[in-house]
Amino acid sequence: MSNSGLSTVVESRRLNAALAASILAFLAVAAVAQFVDGDHEWAGFTVAVLAVALVPPLARRSPTAMLPWEVVLLAALPIVSRALVAGETVGGMTFSGRIVTYVAVAAVALLIAVELDVFTAVKMSHRFAVVFVVVTTMAAAGIWAVVRWLSDVLLGTRFLYDGRPEAVIEEALMWDFVAATIAGLLAGVLFEYYFRRRARLVERIPEGDPGARPDDGSAPSTAGTTAEETTAEEVADGEASER
Repeated sequence: MSNSGLSTVVESRRLNAALAASILAFLAVAAVAQFVDGDHEWAGFTVAVLAVALVPPLARRSPTAMLPWEVVLLAALPIVSRALVAGETVGGMTFSGRIVTYVAVAAVALLIAVELDVFTAVKMSHRFAVVFVVVTTMAAAGIWAVVRWLSDVLLGTRFLYDGRPEAVIEEALMWDFVAATIAGLLAGVLFEYYFRRRARLVERIPEGDPGARPDDGSAPSTAGTTAEETTAEEVADGEASER
């Protein structure tokens, strides 16, 4: 069934690239503002999101080889939310700190999963796709914790070592990992049931992409036989019949 109206517009490769690029431009401005304000932790995270999102267009040297604008928007939401609700608390937990961090880490895992699924030949089963996003989220949370620890040790920042007892810091860090895992599970379900099944990402992939999904109607073709091969086969058949 052919698409029409808003569906066709949203699934346009050029418009998808334009929307995603606009969101990335906002993230670039946000990273500069965070760095100027002294919020180096989130400035570094925003730069990391930008770097991951820009891998496909830079690697393929094509501006249309952009991630779906929806997943870029999801990755940007934690950064926007942190700016809008800074200092707010939910159940005694600072929203601009830990809660947003969980969502942010899951968003990075979602970026990586969509890049592999859309722009490479990697094929994942339904269950493995969810597990992959969860494990990637846990790995990203671990890397983020190591980066903050190294920054405190080598650069004298106070991301983790902020005056609290070490036992309290370790317990908070473990709860961060638990929460990031739960956020990763939600991101995995979103990845499988929206980005892989409903978002029609294939229609936004530049032609000739090796990551095109097998259900896009592009079945292997046997029409690639050259005229010379056809002629040779006909001559061989004629000689066999004469014998």
